[in-house]
Amino acid sequence: MAKISVVTTMVVVMGLVLAAGVNCQQLSPFFYFRTCPQALPAIRAAVFAAVAQEPRMGASLLRLHFHDCFVNGCDGSVLLDDTPTITGEKGSLANANSARGFEVIDSIKSAVDRACGGSVVSCADILAVAARDSVVALGGPSWPVQLGRRDSTTASKDAADTNLPSPFSSLATLISSFQRKGLNARDLVALSGAHTIGQAQCRVFRTRIYNDTNIDTQFASSLQGSCPASGGDSNLSPLDRFTPTRFDGAYFGNLMSRRGLLHSDQELFNNGTTDQIVRAYSFNPRLFSADFASAMVKMGNLSPLTGTNGQIRQNCRRVTNYKEKEIREFLSCFDKIHPSSTEC
Repeated sequence: MAKISVVTTMVVVMGLVLAAGVNCQQLSPFFYFRTCPQALPAIRAAVFAAVAQEPRMGASLLRLHFHDCFVNGCDGSVLLDDTPTITGEKGSLANANSARGFEVIDSIKSAVDRACGGSVVSCADILAVAARDSVVALGGPSWPVQLGRRDSTTASKDAADTNLPSPFSSLATLISSFQRKGLNARDLVALSGAHTIGQAQCRVFRTRIYNDTNIDTQFASSLQGSCPASGGDSNLSPLDRFTPTRFDGAYFGNLMSRRGLLHSDQELFNNGTTDQIVRAYSFNPRLFSADFASAMVKMGNLSPLTGTNGQIRQNCRRVTNYKEKEIREFLSCFDKIHPSSTEC
């Protein structure tokens, strides 16, 4: 009888876990309202401090979120270091010697865990909130970040190489890449507006300033001094030369003047189907801000791990190997939180 009772109890517990997992599938901006109301203020304070120290960091954190979401969903996989069993995304074509801000994410994670009294907030959610707060810190729009993502237990360099758009892409390739993620051409142009901040390395715009014909010649010449035809691959140039540390709509004016730094940037305004969207954003910065915020919410909803899928990493750089005791403590949350809650 005792054995039957134990088995029955385990079945009931697992049923509750699965049911709660179903109830917790929906992301919500209030996900941590009960479990850690200090989480979002802690992230904001850390992001603002990092951006104040180095304005470029705002663009770097925003880019990390984008590169996370476009590879198997917004699951924090971009943060994982390589291991004997994982060849991660940091070494991919788009991220190697380029993606940055990992130490800032580490610092934010530590601050949030201190505020919450433990690892309550996922690294994937930290990336999403840090991206929003980075934009706000540089004068851009805000939006309600949907929360409740969990962290992946794996990463894929091959998936990153396949899914992350190239700075050498054509408009057709860009549109196709975004459509595969459920994002339309308007989302593409709005999200590309993130290039109103940040910098790019010579190696990704050299071909444009020496070979492209749809470029302002004076603009091209001004860049060739710091980006020679050979060498200087890591030399930097701002994506928007006029207001490189302010999130505004100047990027679209640059495109209309044939001063897009990347080939993929100028493809958005090159007698193609997205020209009219670029014009609209250039003439109406408020429209751009609204569409950018909306597109960020859509992108942030790409294939998140929720419920009992994935995990909450204790260190964003590596998968957490939870012990049996910790698993029991996790399962006990379902007894403590109201069944209708989305905070599981």
